[in-house]
Amino acid sequence: MNRVLSTYQTYFICLALVLVTFAVFHGLLRCKFVDFDDALYVFGNRNVKAGLTAESIKWAFTAKDTANWHPLTWLSHMLDCQLFGLNPKWHHFVNLLFHIANTLLLFWVLKDMTDALWQSAFVAAAFALHPLHVESVAWVAERKDVLSTMFWLLTMAAYVRYVKQHSIKWYAVTLVLFALGLMAKPMLVTLPFVLLLLDYWPLSRIQNKENIMNLTLEKLPFFILSGISSVVTFFVQRGGGAVLDIEVLPLHIRMSNAAVSYGKYIWKMIWPSHLAVFYPYHRNELSVWQVIVAALLLVTVSILVIRLALKYRYLPVGWFWYLGTLVPVIGLVQVGSQSMADRYTYIPLTGLFIIVAWGADKLLAGRRDKKVVIGMLAGAVLFALSAVSYLQVGYWRNSLALFEHTLAVTRNNNTILNNLANTLASQGKYNEAIVYFEQAIQVNHNDYKAHNNLGNALSSLGRYDEAASCYREAIRLNPYHAKAHSNLGISLASQGKLDEAISHYRTALKIEPNSAEVNYNLGMALASKGKFDEAISCYRRGLENEPEDAKTHYSLAKAYQSQGNAEEAISHYRQALHFESDWLLPMKDIAWILATHPDPRIRNAGEAIRLAERAAELTKHQDATVLLTLAAAYAADEQFKTAVIIAQEALRLAADAGDNLLANRTRKQLELYEKQSKSKKF
Repeated sequence: MNRVLSTYQTYFICLALVLVTFAVFHGLLRCKFVDFDDALYVFGNRNVKAGLTAESIKWAFTAKDTANWHPLTWLSHMLDCQLFGLNPKWHHFVNLLFHIANTLLLFWVLKDMTDALWQSAFVAAAFALHPLHVESVAWVAERKDVLSTMFWLLTMAAYVRYVKQHSIKWYAVTLVLFALGLMAKPMLVTLPFVLLLLDYWPLSRIQNKENIMNLTLEKLPFFILSGISSVVTFFVQRGGGAVLDIEVLPLHIRMSNAAVSYGKYIWKMIWPSHLAVFYPYHRNELSVWQVIVAALLLVTVSILVIRLALKYRYLPVGWFWYLGTLVPVIGLVQVGSQSMADRYTYIPLTGLFIIVAWGADKLLAGRRDKKVVIGMLAGAVLFALSAVSYLQVGYWRNSLALFEHTLAVTRNNNTILNNLANTLASQGKYNEAIVYFEQAIQVNHNDYKAHNNLGNALSSLGRYDEAASCYREAIRLNPYHAKAHSNLGISLASQGKLDEAISHYRTALKIEPNSAEVNYNLGMALASKGKFDEAISCYRRGLENEPEDAKTHYSLAKAYQSQGNAEEAISHYRQALHFESDWLLPMKDIAWILATHPDPRIRNAGEAIRLAERAAELTKHQDATVLLTLAAAYAADEQFKTAVIIAQEALRLAADAGDNLLANRTRKQLELYEKQSKSKKF
């Protein structure tokens, strides 16, 4: 009877966890992508947007983009794009599904190990509902968190099966799942250490020193995989420029920040307020007393849990789970410029939740109303966490809301000031963006990205001299910033200073030789100087890396057309239309070639009419150049009366617009069609 009751309770708890978690996080389904890494991971990543293709799968296992090696994460994003395109609703929904699955897995694994139903349920609920975990779920780019955690928990589940059955099969399954987890996010390198903690409690496998050695040797393959993953991750991150050198951020500052961050995470677990997507690194603002208090707290608690380890075995497991799993992201090896991050707590807080759940049970042992008191306290805590998380989810509805909230709860946050300004600029609000770019520079004048972005905003307003000054400052701060060189080239080219522009484009290509954008810009500048052979080479290099770039195909077609190579021009005009089917310029240009080319093998009046008619529809028959092309297409098909009527309308539009050059050209064409129309009568 008790077993049946326990089974029903388990099902009820699982259902409750699913429903409550969905209720708290369902607002994600209305959230957009954010302008903070989501472009790198999804909507701006050509390989990811392509879905699961042979080429993209190969890329996933070889890419070093975002300074990480996590092929399973890439494949997960690709599958989303394959199934849902770029609809953010479903990308968020998949993140939420992973989070719910992780919650259920955590509950099931803890219950399987401890047979403690309600303590396991509380830990799982706290994991599901804590506001510090919103970032990992709400941020599409953090798919690696929820995906890798699923493999973490599956590894634990398989390990428990192995321990209970002493089966080599389950050992192998455990090792494979661990390897897959590392391929989703390398933070799993601490999992072998956690498995040893579980051997102490609740699995009770550690009995003596010799036993510890044997169990450690049992984990040797796991530690080897962790070591390999750590080395690969370090070199990939260092190669991507994400790892800060000791000279930039000295070790004593890193250690101080690490000690304080451990304390801050605990405080935010207890009182989750002022949560932000980015916490800036204020290296000179950590006072000595803060560092001393934080360090003393860590040492004191560690000593206390060790002394109580035999009596309360869950204490060292929970505490050292927390300390140990944070090591890869605590900042001793500093990756990025953040001082801490909510997403880093997704796995580590589980250790503290275990202490709370089992500790509360021990503290109230012997009370008749223990279950009632614990139930009321747990309910109040989980309700409060749910309410705060629900509000926190709302801040992720779009980039502006997220960045404005972050600026409200942090200070001197030049990274988010820069991001907010970029979002405003992407919406065409350049004057507002300039204000925030300037604030970012005031916070950190050495922020070369902010100087570059300020230049972009000024350039968009036609303030090219000011923009050029910003780009030059960005280059001074970081001579190897390819975008600044490229943007300066664009600014100079817009002022007609093509030789200087070309020089900066070439410098940018020395830094990033495979940049499709810079190759395109250089090609445009060279074409403007009539150097079509060199321009064609640039366009082709750009297409090697961005084969679906319609504008490069179009510019390449124009270059070939300028050289008289109609066949290549037509081929690339068609490619441009393939990727942007309603783009007017290639549609009009290819129709003109097909209608007027002297070589009958190239002329195709029928296709010319079809394309020109579509162009006329798109312009509502109000574009004189399009109508002139349409008239030429009908003339090529010897429908001269129709050609005359259309050319007359084109002439009227050109005259009304005061375009004398176009009017004269149209008038000559009209006279020719009229003559041909008359001659055809006879």
